[in-house]
Amino acid sequence: MKQKRMTIIAVACGVVCAACVAIFMMSVQGEAEAARAEALARYGGEQVEAYVATRDIVARERVDLSAVETKLWVADFLPEKAVRAASDVVGKTATSAIYKGEVITTGRFESERDSIDVPSGTQAVSVPAKAVQAVGGAIRAGMSVDIYSSGDSTTTALAQNVSVLDTSVGNSGSMVSSDNGWVTLAVEPEKVQELIAASNRTTLYFTLPGEPVQSGDADSEKNAGKSEGKGENESSSSASAASSSSSSTSTSSSSSASASSSSSSSKLASGTSASSAVEGGDRR
Repeated sequence: MKQKRMTIIAVACGVVCAACVAIFMMSVQGEAEAARAEALARYGGEQVEAYVATRDIVARERVDLSAVETKLWVADFLPEKAVRAASDVVGKTATSAIYKGEVITTGRFESERDSIDVPSGTQAVSVPAKAVQAVGGAIRAGMSVDIYSSGDSTTTALAQNVSVLDTSVGNSGSMVSSDNGWVTLAVEPEKVQELIAASNRTTLYFTLPGEPVQSGDADSEKNAGKSEGKGENESSSSASAASSSSSSTSTSSSSSASASSSSSSSKLASGTSASSAVEGGDRR
């Protein structure tokens, strides 16, 4: 009797749970329908499901199902070539970075290359490179860079004018800042071992050299500097000569004034002596 009662209670609980689940599902469906109706009323368009990224996906990464999810979008606002089927994204390799929350398009998987062209006499080697090490992520395939190895207290130049074959920038326009960033270089065979060892022991930095200064321009700048220096020297010499002339003139004027004063004093003394002689004669 007791067992029968427990069975009836269990069945009743099961029915109640099923009813609660059904009510919850109806509630969720009702909310979804309400949201859809609100969107249609606000934007005047139909909603469709599209795949978006749940996290940042770096270039050359193979996308798995955990990296994407479906969300409702107004069809009129959906990007062109938006992915709406899992088979169009799962298992594909991204050729450029995809950012969290971005609607995934098939363009992120186009132009995928299986190989790169390696110049004759060189070897292609990839080394880690964050944006800060690669001129802020400005390095692109086809550029030539200089490579430096930086340790705790020293920095060494490893190679110059090295061709860049590919980077993790891809088509996204910016190099990822995570450890997944990389640069593929065309390196002379004897430099490959040194470059790989340096990338493991130290941090590699890549610089973009500027345009070389033309020899004619450099000579012109030097001549211009010499002319300016010569002009300044001539001006200084002229000023010194003028100062010396003024000083000589002032000295001559002072000497003339002293001579005039002495002459006047002599004449005055002579006149006084003559007057004294006359007075002496009269007394006699």
